[in-house]
Formats: sequence, C-alpha cells, structure tokens
Amino acid sequence: MIRIRKALVKSIIRRKAGATVVEVEYDGKVHKAINYDKLSGNISKGDIVYLNTTATYLHLGTGGYDFVIINETSGNHIEINDFDNMMKLKYTPYQINCPYCIDERDYDIGSLKGMVVIVAELHSMLSPTACTIKYIMKNKKIAYIMTDGGCLPISFSDCIDELKSKGIISSTITYGNAFGGDHEAVNIYDAIIMAKSVSGCDVAIVSMGPGSLGTGTKYGFSGIEQGHIIDCINNLKAVPVFIPRISFKDKRKRHYGVSHHTLTVLSDAVCSKANVVFPNLGPEKMDYIKRQIEESGISKKHNIFFCDPSIVFEAVKFYNVNISTMGRDILDDREFFMACGAAAKYASLLMSRNI
Repeated sequence: MIRIRKALVKSIIRRKAGATVVEVEYDGKVHKAINYDKLSGNISKGDIVYLNTTATYLHLGTGGYDFVIINETSGNHIEINDFDNMMKLKYTPYQINCPYCIDERDYDIGSLKGMVVIVAELHSMLSPTACTIKYIMKNKKIAYIMTDGGCLPISFSDCIDELKSKGIISSTITYGNAFGGDHEAVNIYDAIIMAKSVSGCDVAIVSMGPGSLGTGTKYGFSGIEQGHIIDCINNLKAVPVFIPRISFKDKRKRHYGVSHHTLTVLSDAVCSKANVVFPNLGPEKMDYIKRQIEESGISKKHNIFFCDPSIVFEAVKFYNVNISTMGRDILDDREFFMACGAAAKYASLLMSRNI
C-alpha cells in the first residue's frame, strides 16, 4: 500500500542534478520532500503535489523525505527522447526510458583483464574508498557502479554530487532498475564493461545506493548481491577486491566485529575467489577479527590480506568530504572506515603493478 497526501510546496530548499528538495505542508505540518525531475517534472513554490508519505509515516530510513508522485499544478508534462528505448522500473506507473550508450564495437571484454573492481556492501563505503584511491593515485579515473539493491534514483545520493564536483569520481553507471547515472546499463556485466570501454576508467567501485535492507535472517539482506557481483567480476577476468563490513560500535551482535553479512557473502553466496582486505587494528580487535575469519572458514575460500588503513584519515581530510554510516562519523566508527581505507590501499597497490 502507498500512503498518499496532497501537499502545498512552501519553498525550494535546493536543486541538484536530477532532483529538487522542497519544503511542503500537509496535515497542518511542514515536511521535506524530494521531486525526481525525470519522473515528475519541474517543481516550483506554490505548486500542489501528491506525495508518497509511506516511509516517513512508518519511520523508515529515507532521510526523512517524502516523495513527489505527481505535480497537479504543472500536470507532469515531460517530453522524452524517442531514441532512448531501454526501459527501467518496467511495468510500473513510473517506467522510464533511458539511453543505452554502448554498441558491439565498444564491447571490448578483453580490456577488462586485470582491471580492479572494488565490491562494497553499503553506499557509505563509497566516499572513503574513492577518496583514498584518488589521494594515492591522482591520475587514475574512478567509476562508480550503482546496483539496484537499494535506492533506485542515483540523484538521491548527496555523496555522488560531492564526489563528482570535487573530481574524485569520473563517471557513474546505474544498472538494473537503478537509473540516472552518466551511463545506463542492463546488468553488472554490462556496467563493468562500460566502466572501462565507455568511461575509460581505471578502477570501478560497486555498491548499492542508500537504503540497504536487512531482516535479521541469515540470507534476508540486500547486500547478499555481492556474491553474484564477485562471480561476475571473475568471469570477466577482472580482479575483485572486497571491503569487509567491520564495526566495534554497532552493538548488534550479528554486526559486531566482522558483520554476519560479510561472512555470509564470503562463505555461502559467492562461488569464486575474492581478494578480501582487512585493516590492521589493535591487538584485541585484531584477535577478535582473526577468530571470526577462522571460525567462518572464509580463509580457505578466499585470498585474505591485512593492510595499514591509516591513509583513509589523510584522504578524507584532504578532500574534506562528509562521511558517516548509520549516523556515525569517521571518528565514531573508525574501524568501519579503516576497512574502506585498507581495501583502497590494496587496490592502489594492484593498479601500480599494472602501470
């Protein structure tokens, strides 16, 4: 079910690529909402709109935003490009046509051999990872590939705007039902090939957008897609570098130390081998993590590496990016971001060998 409310646009908070953040009023209260310009057209102060308020009503993690369904004032009259015939959000009222930019001449699968592709579970891993790679290897071009495991419109992500405006990532690719990237792909294979053949990037980082789903069951989490992604990377003869999800601030037992999401993906969901990079930590935390690695059996299935992660703090400070995970910043949840830094440093080492 969708909870719908009619609202008045009180003001425009900000406009960004593909989306407009507005202040709206309904039920006698003021709220924030997002208008996706490709779905519901331009929006202005004074417009009457209909909103999807389901997630905010249920107190779910959308950043506190409602979403514009239709603009009654403008009538949602949007012209489309007749040549864009790849459909996303198929067979829903919101199905959208997108450009497909690659043809058979550009489909150079052989060029992927040895290309590093970093696999991350959470969108919050993107900024620290990309910053660290760019800080170490400023001449390398980074592609971000967004899956459809979380948020579908890439324009929801504030960190994408920040990373692109600061020249940290060069290209974005959205695949599946995710949309709004610089390039639109059909699937993960397609997206990785585009990162190299179309975008000309040296390294790619793959993760879902904001809004991961977890249920508490062993396999009921959206990050399990990482298993399939690793297998695809290996099938293309590229090199998968996996970021483990680590936290000693998350008090949920299943996410303490190495998250059960990471252990489940690496032990059960993937059929091929990944390069899994852990950060060097203090003795007590290191012992805890090594015990988890041993008990899960992932060291028998994958290449396990340990790397000094400290450069992530320098990189994040240098680029002055805003980063957080589950409401915790880099100082509150150091190990989470150190895992990103360790993987990025290892990936940079692999790339330096390929120069």
